[in-house]
Amino acid sequence: MFTPTVPHRVLPPVTVRDLPDAPTSRWRLIGPGLVGAGVGLASGEFILWPYIASQVGLIFIWGALVGIVTQWFLNMEIERYTLATGETALTGFSRFWKHWGAVFVLMTLLSNLWPGWVTTSATMVTYLTGSGQGTVRYIAIGMLIVIALGLTLAPVIYTALERVIFIKIGLVLTLIVVAVLFAINADAWVALGRGLTVDASFPVPPLEFAVLMGAIAYAGAGGGQNLCQSNWIRDKGLGMGAYVPRLVSPVTGQEEAVSSTGFQFSPTKENLARWRAWWRFANIEQGSTFAVVSFVTIALMSMLAYSTVFGQPGLANSIGFLKVEGEALRDTVGAWFGVLFWLIGALSLFASAMGIVDYTSRLASDVLKTVYLRERAISVNRVYFLVVWAMTLIGISVLLAGFDQPLILLVMSASFAASMMFVYSILLIVLNRRALPGPIKVRSYRLAALIWSVAFFGSLTVLTLIQQAQKLLG
Repeated sequence: MFTPTVPHRVLPPVTVRDLPDAPTSRWRLIGPGLVGAGVGLASGEFILWPYIASQVGLIFIWGALVGIVTQWFLNMEIERYTLATGETALTGFSRFWKHWGAVFVLMTLLSNLWPGWVTTSATMVTYLTGSGQGTVRYIAIGMLIVIALGLTLAPVIYTALERVIFIKIGLVLTLIVVAVLFAINADAWVALGRGLTVDASFPVPPLEFAVLMGAIAYAGAGGGQNLCQSNWIRDKGLGMGAYVPRLVSPVTGQEEAVSSTGFQFSPTKENLARWRAWWRFANIEQGSTFAVVSFVTIALMSMLAYSTVFGQPGLANSIGFLKVEGEALRDTVGAWFGVLFWLIGALSLFASAMGIVDYTSRLASDVLKTVYLRERAISVNRVYFLVVWAMTLIGISVLLAGFDQPLILLVMSASFAASMMFVYSILLIVLNRRALPGPIKVRSYRLAALIWSVAFFGSLTVLTLIQQAQKLLG
């Protein structure tokens, strides 16, 4: 008789159940990695990495590769626990200490309270329409309402988000193809190759060390978004997640009864064979979608900036950079390309904003229902509904109050994302060593990758805190 290894001191024990068979046709399960890449393709890919390329060329592009590979390992360890139990990584953390999930949710909420991505999207709309900056807040408010309606009225929320992200990735790839044909010059291709080999270096100065370290850390995703891979693969039905009902709209969807805890399979020969099939597929799905799409996008958007604005003085690492780059594309290629660049940028950042509201609300609703509202009649779907609209109303209030991004939110966002990844890298080692049976626990080079992640994000946390303290203290 198999005794579950998942701790149950804080939460009820899991149920023993066989691992479902891995499907023979896997195309329908492709998606969580693309959603992760699509949500992560935001200001970093459109502003930060192209800005770095405009200042120092492509000698630092290797940093994006390091960051994405590190996050691929992190994502796989987050997925390992969910594939094996059907529970999210946050629920697993909460099994060791009740409030771990709440800590990460609070940090994610504080990082995302300022509706920066939707404001950036709205600003790019003004570049297209020629309207003044005074209209940005009202466009952003309209976008927030559309996002909230989309996330809370879709019958199956993950399916709606996946479709939006697929459209976004298609648009970005269209932009990249056009850029390759008309804007990216031969020098950029040579510089890319040299930046990954002989010219690779750490360009300090002229750029701040923290900017470069942050670019590595958040290439692809970062912060709470990585944790949501658990929720997305569960809604997609991967591994033991097939036994957990999907998140649906309490208005238009059909709610199902759901256990507050997950499952665990006995490590029999049959179950381990199924596990190897699921694990192999999950690794390929993440590698071929999240990792490849993220790196290709960063590399080619950086090459586009290198081909158009490299060496131009006075460029700002802000939304204003996109205006300058769009104008340069308009002048060098044609007015149509500047319009295309801003249009796809606006739509892409809008999709990222939708994904950010979704993953923040998913993390919050999962923790609230599983840990704190387990005995209450309210469903996780209704908790999600309330969190989405609460975030929307807070965002609208901030915009109507006329606040620019407050300094304290900048400090919290930068500090929390790095510290979250530092802490949950440690917790993933504990979780996937202690809560899983021997044949499927993390070991070998994957354990070494988590130790590297602890060291890297720990160093970045300390660096960020020191830098922000110096700014606050003048």
